[in-house]
Amino acid sequence: MNEPFDEPRRHGWLTRLYRHRWVRVLMLVLAIPTALTLVFAIVLWQRFGSDRAVEYQAIEEHFKYGSTGGERVSGFPYWIFKAMPVVCSHHLPGGWASLGFVFEEGKDMPVGMSMRNYQGIDRTFFNCAVCHTSTVRDTPEAKPRLVLGMPANTFNLFRFTKFAFDCARDPKFAAEYVVPEIGRLMNEKGEKLGLLDRYLVYPIAVALMRERLTMLNGRFAPLMQDTEWGPGRNDTFNPNKILFNFPIDQLPERERSAPVDFPSIWLQKPRQGMQLHWDGNNIMAEERNKNAAFGTGTTPPTIDLAAIGRLEQWLLTAEPPKYPYPIEADKASRGAALYAEYCAGCHGADGRTFSAPAGTQARECVNPHGSDDELYGPQVGKITRIEYIGTDRRRLDSFTYDLAVSLGTVYAGYPHRYCHYRKTFGYANMPLDGVWLRAPYLHNGSVPTMRALLEPTSKRPTVFYRGNDVYDTKNLGFVFEIAEQGGRRFSTYDTAKPGNSNTGHEGKRYGTELNAGDKDALVEFMKTF
Repeated sequence: MNEPFDEPRRHGWLTRLYRHRWVRVLMLVLAIPTALTLVFAIVLWQRFGSDRAVEYQAIEEHFKYGSTGGERVSGFPYWIFKAMPVVCSHHLPGGWASLGFVFEEGKDMPVGMSMRNYQGIDRTFFNCAVCHTSTVRDTPEAKPRLVLGMPANTFNLFRFTKFAFDCARDPKFAAEYVVPEIGRLMNEKGEKLGLLDRYLVYPIAVALMRERLTMLNGRFAPLMQDTEWGPGRNDTFNPNKILFNFPIDQLPERERSAPVDFPSIWLQKPRQGMQLHWDGNNIMAEERNKNAAFGTGTTPPTIDLAAIGRLEQWLLTAEPPKYPYPIEADKASRGAALYAEYCAGCHGADGRTFSAPAGTQARECVNPHGSDDELYGPQVGKITRIEYIGTDRRRLDSFTYDLAVSLGTVYAGYPHRYCHYRKTFGYANMPLDGVWLRAPYLHNGSVPTMRALLEPTSKRPTVFYRGNDVYDTKNLGFVFEIAEQGGRRFSTYDTAKPGNSNTGHEGKRYGTELNAGDKDALVEFMKTF
């Protein structure tokens, strides 16, 4: 026989409790804020949990505008970047273009600036192209031609850095000035500054950016007192010392003021195994590339290895453009024999063959204990000791044993840790592909044209102007004798300043004792590279 039906026992105490009206009301009251909190959390995550770089299918566009990951930590909020030249116009009267940035027609941002939406804000910062892209013009009135992979001979990184620091310290770099300017700029583009952005996001972003730039200014202040780099140059490793907490203001004077030119970056595959950087301190292109990415604001946790990997593959075979102006064939033919005698041993047979012809001797590498006629073999991609080449040694001295050891700690614990940085005692002999676009010459850019490099130091220009993209076809370089053009002032280069010496690469074995006709022929041949 079944037991009598027991209603209370069947439903339990929770069911009985839920039958009370006040319980149901209480549960509803508690459920509403919980649901709202969940919805709010989802909205916040969707807005501020983002990490999306703007991607480009074409490798050339990726090189010009693609991210390397630096926006995550070092990036400027896009709208603040746009507002800075307006709010701080007294520090930068000509706007961003006055710093030598290259702008393509119809593009909102200069070449070399990438975009990433990170933590709810569009951010922008440098990529590889900012230092390795520039323009060439036939005349001051001509339309500039964009050339990927050449040194950025118009971009002034020093002035960019100084402006960022000066603007951050200015009283006008505050929310009450910056945010209204952002609103105005957005209105011009048909966009609207939302309430959340107006009263919370951008006021906080301005404050954080001001704090970070002010901190960096304090750390980098000693370097900003050294020789100004000027367009197309950078002090490569002294900023690294600051990041490694070296006492930069206590370092020996010989390690300071060590600016060098931005290099070209074409045809990396045949350079594999060569001694890279100006002083040959590494033989691994991958390590050099990742270290260069630090200049684009990356850190070991934030670097975009996939994006950089795309660029590395492309640069293995990327070609320099051919010389676009007439070449005198007879003169170039005479110059070819001179090049084989004086240059090929250290720089390769031509702009495509990165090895010296069989039997070639390298005139730089004389036996220090013998005569100048006692020569070593080909030295392409190897180091010529400083006492032989005689050029400015500041860049060489700035890379120290201590810095080489410190660089070995970067990416510690990662499979791509640096393992090949070392101290050297001279400068590396590099192939001369696209050499017509690599002026000014020597590692510190102290000689404006190839023709001037074939003169002894006493006849080379001691003061000239950098930053012009109008080409000098006669002398193989860019126009350097004009201080101002089209309202733009160029940077004065004074060879008397520390790190700027134009000495060296001189004497019989460097061709500076050739007659004028032979020098002209040698220059004509190098136009074919």
